[in-house]
Amino acid sequence: MLRRMTRNRWMYLLLLPGLAYFIAFKYVPMWGIIIAFQQYQPFNGIWHSPWVGTDHFERLFGDPLFWRLFRNTIVLAIYNIVFFFPLPIVLALMLNELRKEWFKRTVQTLVYVPHFVSWVVVAGIAQLVFTTEGGMVNEWLVSAGFEKIPFLLSEGWFRPLAVGEVVWKETGWGTIIFLAALAGIDPSLYEAARIDGASRWRQLLHITLPAIRSTIVILLILRLGSFLDTGFEQIFLMVNPMNRSVAEVFDTYVYTIGITQGQYSLSTAVGLFKSVVGLVLVAGANALSRRLGEEGVY
Repeated sequence: MLRRMTRNRWMYLLLLPGLAYFIAFKYVPMWGIIIAFQQYQPFNGIWHSPWVGTDHFERLFGDPLFWRLFRNTIVLAIYNIVFFFPLPIVLALMLNELRKEWFKRTVQTLVYVPHFVSWVVVAGIAQLVFTTEGGMVNEWLVSAGFEKIPFLLSEGWFRPLAVGEVVWKETGWGTIIFLAALAGIDPSLYEAARIDGASRWRQLLHITLPAIRSTIVILLILRLGSFLDTGFEQIFLMVNPMNRSVAEVFDTYVYTIGITQGQYSLSTAVGLFKSVVGLVLVAGANALSRRLGEEGVY
């Protein structure tokens, strides 16, 4: 092992910054989960705060609000998996079929740009487009003879708007890995398929999709690890008293009880619960993928 490390010392040197990042910001903070089992008091610190065991978890699971938060988070997470996850794959396949290189690069740039727009700006754009006070969509509805729809205040429209914002902002960025996987496919496979008379659709089904299947599986497994992370900034900027019953999720709840109310132990218990759910989903999905013949994450 020492000989291999010496031989590849420059590779290990390049690994150090990333390793330092994960140690400093991912592993060291894990010691903080101990306050989920304490009545944490900032003046006493972690080592001197009284130990309460699983009291905070019992309080969390016994609160009727927990099930509303759980339902809202699960529904929004499922919407993101079902409607958002396949779109980068579809877009990558469409971009891969373009033959004009300049046009392909132009489209890629245009779909990448929204990723760099902050959620504050996205929320502002949504406000301008969907508000009942001069919003573009409602003005068009009125001109077409329909009544205005309170998109931003409606419980029924909250989830479609939330998913739509994610789709607009992140779909283009999500194509990067899939385009890289598509670039690694041997062109001779397509040449042989064309000689055999295979149509573009047949090439897609029997060459392209099987070639990137492992990438899709790995990214899906990793996505399940953050299944309950619906995005604090986006939801916080969209929630209001009229849609709170469907918009309140674990991320906003942690902010409310942890930052504004100072209940650090309870908010840590919520975060630990989310992490355990993500771990179980990743382990289960990885085991299932290996059983079905895929490599999985580990």
